[in-house]
Amino acid sequence: MAALEVLFILFVSVASSLASEGVSWLLVYRTENYKRGKANIDRLQTQLDKLMDQESETSSLSKKGNKDKKIEKVEEQLKIANKELSFSKMKSMFAVAISMIALFSYLNRIFDGVVVCKLPFVPIGFLQGISHRTIAGDDYTDCSMTFIYAICSMFIRNNIQLILGTAPPKTKQANPWALPEEKKSR
Repeated sequence: MAALEVLFILFVSVASSLASEGVSWLLVYRTENYKRGKANIDRLQTQLDKLMDQESETSSLSKKGNKDKKIEKVEEQLKIANKELSFSKMKSMFAVAISMIALFSYLNRIFDGVVVCKLPFVPIGFLQGISHRTIAGDDYTDCSMTFIYAICSMFIRNNIQLILGTAPPKTKQANPWALPEEKKSR
């Protein structure tokens, strides 16, 4: 019985990911505005890569200052293009969020208090609330639907986006949590 429940949750996760990508395709990915924005980001990223390669090869100080200004200008254009592309996805994200909340609410009613599977380990503290949600008792190896659905959705949706070619464009933006680099002296 528990294996069927896990398979059902896995199936629902795959189906909801496919449905959300279908909605996103209908509302965003097939539009000319999105295609133009994505092409613009790809063009700007290529241009930025070329400028960065040229800067690393250039040793003249006067040319290097000019290149820095060009690089900053292209980086700013890239930021703006990414922002515009994200804004064009807003209506799709809103529709998908509403449908996912409704689906999650429905699944919670079906699996309320049901032990879906037994974990071979006791989850660490902050994961116990998710893995043991709506389950009575103190056996933290009991696993609820919430944990299985969350894990499946995280991995499945990203892979479906890669397979369908709807994954966000790859940019070489800096890590927002990284320490800032010191300016090199000239």
